[in-house]
Amino acid sequence: MADPIPPHWPDPRQIMTFAPGDPDENPWVMGQPPPESITLQPWCPDWQVRFAQLEREIRKVLGGGALAVEHVGSTAVTGLAAKPVIDIDCIVPDPGCEETYRPRLEALGYVMTVRERSWYGHRMFRHTHPRANLHIFGPACPEHARHILFRDWLRTHPDERERYARVKTQASIGVANVQEYNRNKQALILAIYQRIFAYRGWTDPA
Repeated sequence: MADPIPPHWPDPRQIMTFAPGDPDENPWVMGQPPPESITLQPWCPDWQVRFAQLEREIRKVLGGGALAVEHVGSTAVTGLAAKPVIDIDCIVPDPGCEETYRPRLEALGYVMTVRERSWYGHRMFRHTHPRANLHIFGPACPEHARHILFRDWLRTHPDERERYARVKTQASIGVANVQEYNRNKQALILAIYQRIFAYRGWTDPA
């Protein structure tokens, strides 16, 4: 039997609905990033250590303004090859109030690169040493809930983890940027989500 969803999460119907955001919105705060090669590395225990360090720093500067700080993405799944970039979800009371978190994060070396007001109010900050992507969302965010569901599913389903690892390797071949790499994985990611939803007994929101 699936674990109950946390009380601060949105309704399952919202979690199952993948909102696209405004296709005409320009999300790049500092212009579109240059091409970046995609290099996957075997899973490394140091990734957990790096996250723990970054989490402590974030919680220290944001205090009660950090409602949750979670290690997400492939580096959070033991045994899964990944780009050596720590992905972090940070939940704040209101992503639109950048003045409550942006200066404090910038003091830690984070640089805001993405602002997507139409897509769950998402902001992304890039950290260089250690390399990390910090995603800012608000409370009861469906995308954050999906990140946790996906992470925990891969942690507890070795067959799915291996399947995802194979597709990640194929998806990284010959791509020029992260966006193309992510598109190449999208079909399997959506299929895994459907299995997660079915396991939980959630029906199609349509």
